[in-house]
Amino acid sequence: MKKLAILIIIVSSIFGVKKADAQVAVGVSVGIAPPELPDYSQPPCPVDGYLWSPGYWAYGSDGYYWIPGVWVAPPEVGFLWTPGYWGFVNGGYFWNGGYWGENVGFYGGVCYGYGYGGSGFYGGRWQGGRFQYNTAAWHVGGGIRNTYVDRTVIHNNSNRSSFNGHGGVEAQPTTGERAAMSEHHVQPTAAQQSHQQMATANKHQLSTANGGHPATTARSKVGGDRFNSTGHSISTIHSAKSTSQAATVNHTVAHPANVSHASVPRSQPQQHSATPSRPALQPQHQNGTTQRQAQPSRGAQGGSHMGGGSAGHAGGGGGRH
Repeated sequence: MKKLAILIIIVSSIFGVKKADAQVAVGVSVGIAPPELPDYSQPPCPVDGYLWSPGYWAYGSDGYYWIPGVWVAPPEVGFLWTPGYWGFVNGGYFWNGGYWGENVGFYGGVCYGYGYGGSGFYGGRWQGGRFQYNTAAWHVGGGIRNTYVDRTVIHNNSNRSSFNGHGGVEAQPTTGERAAMSEHHVQPTAAQQSHQQMATANKHQLSTANGGHPATTARSKVGGDRFNSTGHSISTIHSAKSTSQAATVNHTVAHPANVSHASVPRSQPQQHSATPSRPALQPQHQNGTTQRQAQPSRGAQGGSHMGGGSAGHAGGGGGRH
């Protein structure tokens, strides 16, 4: 029965359930609140056209797991990502899965940072079939040139709560977010689902193992480089250690007396995380870096497109920009 309950949670978190005017609680509730969102740095966008999907806490048979923030390709030109979120309802925590659509809907008022400050979206906009990046909110690579800077929608926000409801973020959907509920939506892409599954394979992402501070907080893309909370690539660090280790081994061959001192680098664990059931919070649409600073103006919703140039980013619960 427990396995069935967890399966329902994972399925609902991936696919989400839509309802015209309210978010519906699906599956089994979790009796413990999800941890606070960790502060982390957003890695630069690796591919022009990719959009940022913020990290979140998912739930599995072993508890809460951190699913790293990641750059992903949208399913259609003109689509934006609405993150999923946890909602506290009738004494339990339920998961509302994220979804793609032409406008960003309600994501519980949770300040995920990097374009998602609690209401609306300010990471960029679509123009002429191409995504333009707001480098005041998103970190993009030097090869991306379709960018602009708009700091007016960014406001400091230190709220790191990861759920909507009593004890968390008590937010209601705006008129625009309610309107977005009835629009055409597309569920998470196969790449996003794969990303979640990969994360659930790493016990180090489990909150009870990392104390709410996961080793891997973000990824450059699905299956790409892993980044820690300070924005450094774990893959690069590991590679450097491996090279250093190899040099040590070669040195010990020339000096046998030192062989016993050669150390073997520890392999980096893969991400592990499970996704929870979908919560219903306020009536809304269900489905949803090192500073958590920026919070966009309420209702500031916009298209997005990938731009060039690096930039600061506005963060929020879980990210800095």
